[in-house]
Amino acid sequence: MNRSNPQVPLGVGLGRTNHVERQSPIRLFYDGQCPFCRREAEWLKRRDRNGRILWVDINDPVFDPADYGLTGDALRAALHAILPDGRVVRGVDAIQQLYRALGLSWLVAPLSWPGIRWMAGLLYGLFARYRVPIGKMLSRRCGGGSCSFRLLV
Repeated sequence: MNRSNPQVPLGVGLGRTNHVERQSPIRLFYDGQCPFCRREAEWLKRRDRNGRILWVDINDPVFDPADYGLTGDALRAALHAILPDGRVVRGVDAIQQLYRALGLSWLVAPLSWPGIRWMAGLLYGLFARYRVPIGKMLSRRCGGGSCSFRLLV
């Protein structure tokens, strides 16, 4: 509850999409074996100073997708997030919710524009399908928590 008004939960009535809401964290399921995904997660974790995101690596040996009503195939096919209200979002929708929760909605605002939204969904689907082979092809070395990439010319 909001300390200044105990009748109003934190985050209610804030109105600004760039404002970081105070609420339960978003549970984000990402592929820690994907160099791109891991690198993006590391970048975003550094910006998650207030614990707005619960980061779940779907390749963790103790992780069971059934605990969340999800399947491993679905999680490997696209980024998924469970929002504080229990809704499950995936792909571009999950990316938008993640960035919004971290106060970075301005970075993904164009993803809401009609033509760009459609194209982003299409490109994300292709990327998600081939992310690991592309990452391995472009990655020279991934170890010690950082990846270095080289362009193949």
